Amino acid sequence: MSFLDALENNLKSLEKQDERDPVRAAEIRKQREDDRTRALAAAPVAEQLRSGKFTVALLDHATRIGHSQRTKVQITWIDTALRLQAKERRLDLQPSPEGVTAIFSEDGSETKRRKIDLSGDPEALASEWLACHSRGQ
Repeated sequence: MSFLDALENNLKSLEKQDERDPVRAAEIRKQREDDRTRALAAAPVAEQLRSGKFTVALLDHATRIGHSQRTKVQITWIDTALRLQAKERRLDLQPSPEGVTAIFSEDGSETKRRKIDLSGDPEALASEWLACHSRGQ
């Protein structure tokens, strides 16, 4: 039996132990229900983020500003969240039932967090996020 087979068997037995324990099974079921409820409540906001005019304009402004700074802006969708990354700076837009939260990070640590209005100015958000690059160069 290879190492990977043994590891897989161990993981399966641990999962079965969790399933047999009624308290743990109830906790897992409750967590799944909470996650599903949260996802359903955030779905309209997530859809607006994914297909709205704000996002299209934000991506356009971010790539334009990044290009002028000779910085490639990488765009990634992670589930319902949008991540923009330019060098060591990152902007995550995470939908929730209350709206969209923008999380600004630099060198892997969060620098600030704030709610954004999807009917607001996407160019201002892109400029705020990439402002440090223009000062640093």
